[in-house]
Amino acid sequence: MAALPVTSSATRNTRPQVNLTVLRKEWLSPHMVRIVAGGPGFSDYANNEYVDRYVKIVFPQPGVDYQLPLDLWAIRETMPREQWPHTRTYTIRWVNLEERQLAIDFVVHGDEGLAGPWAAAAEPGDPLIFTGPGGAYNPAPDADWHLFAGDDAAIPAIAACIEALAPEARGFAFLEVDSAEDILPISAPAGLELRWLQRNGVPAGSSELLLDALRDMQWLPGRVDVFAHGERGYMKGLRQIFFSQRGLERSQVSLSGYWAQGRVEEVFQAEKKLPVGQI
Repeated sequence: MAALPVTSSATRNTRPQVNLTVLRKEWLSPHMVRIVAGGPGFSDYANNEYVDRYVKIVFPQPGVDYQLPLDLWAIRETMPREQWPHTRTYTIRWVNLEERQLAIDFVVHGDEGLAGPWAAAAEPGDPLIFTGPGGAYNPAPDADWHLFAGDDAAIPAIAACIEALAPEARGFAFLEVDSAEDILPISAPAGLELRWLQRNGVPAGSSELLLDALRDMQWLPGRVDVFAHGERGYMKGLRQIFFSQRGLERSQVSLSGYWAQGRVEEVFQAEKKLPVGQI
């Protein structure tokens, strides 16, 4: 039985719906595609002050008759839960308020998942509906150095964070991808070193590359600010490194699971309330 669409404490007021139109699609690598969207609905988009802005993209279920224009909050008030559209959480890679456009990057692995195949097949004129944005992180301006770590799914958020750093910032970013073809350009300060870790065919979430790299890295002096996001199992391993091995304070670390191997988002979100889902 398919997982039911997730419930949420968000409301029409806290997470307003935004209806955009796909303007163009850009393949950044064999496994990453960028959707740039805009249109008249951009007037409903309310930017926030965080660099890890994320939205909940709305995917109507095939075979369900929805009243148009689609109103997610009205649907949740009037239709049974099993007919609600599915949602998927994605980081906004960049926003251009003057041109009234924004970009969202999607990891694509063939027909796997819901959002990736949609993005791979998207064409100009297609609707892009989401709620949000939310967010919680900005790089600490008083940090002596910065540490970023994540897999493919976290690269858009990490890249946005890196590009928001001060020019004099320094530190490291450990970025796990499938192969050299998936390495992307990121405008990093000269003092921040990008280290790309290549799985070379090993499925995401099954490698030890990220954990080994963080466990063995050369630690810089001073107070570090950490942003580590990605597969849930990776994040549990990194939790041990940051807090047990390195003795960091909770306030120094933004640590979050973006996905879990073998779980669709509905199951992943539900498990956040259980011990297995605790980071």
